[in-house]
Amino acid sequence: MPGRTVRAVSGHQLRCVRKGLNMINGLKRAAALGAATVALAAGAVVGTVGTASAAPQDHHRPSADRHHCVKVPGHWAREWQPAYRDRHHHWHPGHWTRVWRPAHKECHR
Repeated sequence: MPGRTVRAVSGHQLRCVRKGLNMINGLKRAAALGAATVALAAGAVVGTVGTASAAPQDHHRPSADRHHCVKVPGHWAREWQPAYRDRHHHWHPGHWTRVWRPAHKECHR
């Protein structure tokens, strides 16, 4: 075209323009996914309201707490820390450490 000047565009400028478009497309995609998630969650809530009362109630199950569970007191346990190389490429050999395990219930069926 005779009267029109064409400006040279660097690769950096093109990447910036593309990045801006990708960000806009990403925001549109995120908004669409958010709307779809809200719609699915609302459908799940509405769907469970009708089935919650229709589900059979099992009140006669023996509690697993008395028959299968044991209270374990807190204790120190030995745990192996494997060898690793840190971000400065320094090698650290494996070693045993003591780790506190808090009190908990162990249930076996």
